Amino acid sequence: MGIMSENPQDEPLHAGEVFHLWSHLLGTKAYLVALQVFTNHSGDHDLKVFIEDLMENCIKQEEQQVEAILKENGIRLPPAPPDRPNVSAEDIPAGARINDSEIAALLTRDIIGSNVLASYIMGISIRADLREMFGDFITQKTEYADKLSKINKEKGWLVLPPLNLK
Repeated sequence: MGIMSENPQDEPLHAGEVFHLWSHLLGTKAYLVALQVFTNHSGDHDLKVFIEDLMENCIKQEEQQVEAILKENGIRLPPAPPDRPNVSAEDIPAGARINDSEIAALLTRDIIGSNVLASYIMGISIRADLREMFGDFITQKTEYADKLSKINKEKGWLVLPPLNLK
């Protein structure tokens, strides 16, 4: 195992990479549960389909990829919170229910924030495979941000800041 070998997987992880991979996995596991809650609260079909697609084809894949790297390097995995049961949005009291526009705003914030963090992790990573993996995460989440932006516009949920027309 060389520090700067030809094969990135043969390079050891440095402390920053370990910390951020572990933290990313912990956050991803919690985010999957939050997405389950959002799915339960959502009454909008398009938003519910978006959340389920994001969960299955993006977030769970990230979880699996990061988990595999930590396992390969002998790093103990973070705990996962318990899954949430499926419930009908109508069974959630009106005062306790998260509105669809609020869910969409939270998802937008989360996707943008995760891309900023992934960019930072790319910047501190020495291993090329980690930089590539987090670059792929950014690309994929940017595509989801575009889909969500379209849903926000179609549903009238997009809140515009004041326009400067001068």
